[in-house]
Amino acid sequence: GGGRESFWGMSSIKMSRREALGAAAAAAAVGSLGVRLSAAETAAGMKGRINHSVCKWCYPSTSLEDLCKAAPSIGLKSIELLGPKEWPVVAKYGLTCAITSNPEVEGIGGISKAFNRVEHHDRLVKGYEEWIPLAAKAGLKNVICFSGNRGGMDEETGLKNCATGLKRLMALCEQHGITLVMELLNSRVDHKDYMCDHSAWGVELCKRVGSERFKLLYDIYHMQIMEGDVIATIRRSNAYFAHYHTGGVPGRNEIDETQELNYPAIMQAIVATGYKGHVAQEFIPKRADKLGSLKQGVTICDV
Repeated sequence: GGGRESFWGMSSIKMSRREALGAAAAAAAVGSLGVRLSAAETAAGMKGRINHSVCKWCYPSTSLEDLCKAAPSIGLKSIELLGPKEWPVVAKYGLTCAITSNPEVEGIGGISKAFNRVEHHDRLVKGYEEWIPLAAKAGLKNVICFSGNRGGMDEETGLKNCATGLKRLMALCEQHGITLVMELLNSRVDHKDYMCDHSAWGVELCKRVGSERFKLLYDIYHMQIMEGDVIATIRRSNAYFAHYHTGGVPGRNEIDETQELNYPAIMQAIVATGYKGHVAQEFIPKRADKLGSLKQGVTICDV
C-alpha cells in the first residue's frame, strides 16, 4: 500500500513500509547504545488500539533473543508465558511479558494438576508465594494458573476447591498488584478432561473468589471449540477477562482465511469493551516463514 506516517510522531513525513522497517531496525540499534525505546515506539504502522503479544512456545526454533529483535518490525509489545530467568531478556529489548508462565512444585501447578484438588493447595500456594513477588519486582502484572483435570470430579466440587485455594493467594496478589489469571482451555481436542473448559464455569469461579485480582484468560481458539458465541461472550463477560489468546479453528494454525473465525470482528468487540491489556498470538504456524505468519496474525488483529 501507500506510505505510512512516521512512528517518530512527525506526521508531515511519510514513509514507505520498507523505510519504516529500516527505521525500526535503526531505532533498535539506537536502543542498544543505551537509549531506551519502547516496542510501541519502534513498531511501525500499528494502530495502537490493540497491544500485541506472542506466546514464545509457538516458535521453538526461534531463540528468545531473536524473537525480541524481530518484535518491533512485527508490532509486538510483549512476549509471554515466560519464567523469571527470561523476564530480563524481554525487558532488555523494551518489551514486557504480558502474562507469565506458572510455577510448578513437585509436578503440581500445570494444566492437569492444579487448584481443583485440595491436596495440591499447599504446594501451589508455596510456588505462587515465591513467584508473585518476583513478577511484581519485574514490573509484570499477570500470572497464569489452571484448574486441573476433572478426574471424575463434579463441577460444583471443582468450583468450591478452586475458590478455596485461590482465596489463599488474593491478599498477596493485592499487595503486589498481580492478577492471577486462570486459562479457559478446550477439553475436546487439546486438553482432555480439563475442568475450566467453559466460560460460564470460569465466570462463576471469579464470582466465588470475589477479588479483582483473580480473572480469566479467554482463549478464543479454545472457547470457539467448546462453545462458540465468541463476540457475545466477550460483550457479556469481559469484566472477568484479563487476557486474550488467538488461534485458528480448526487446527490451531494461522488466523487468516484458512480458518473459520473472523478475527478483525472479534478484535473490534474487544476494543469496544475498553480493554487496555494485551492480545497474544498463540497459533502454531504451518508455513515455512513462521515469523511472516506471526506478522500476518498481528496485522489481522490490528483493528
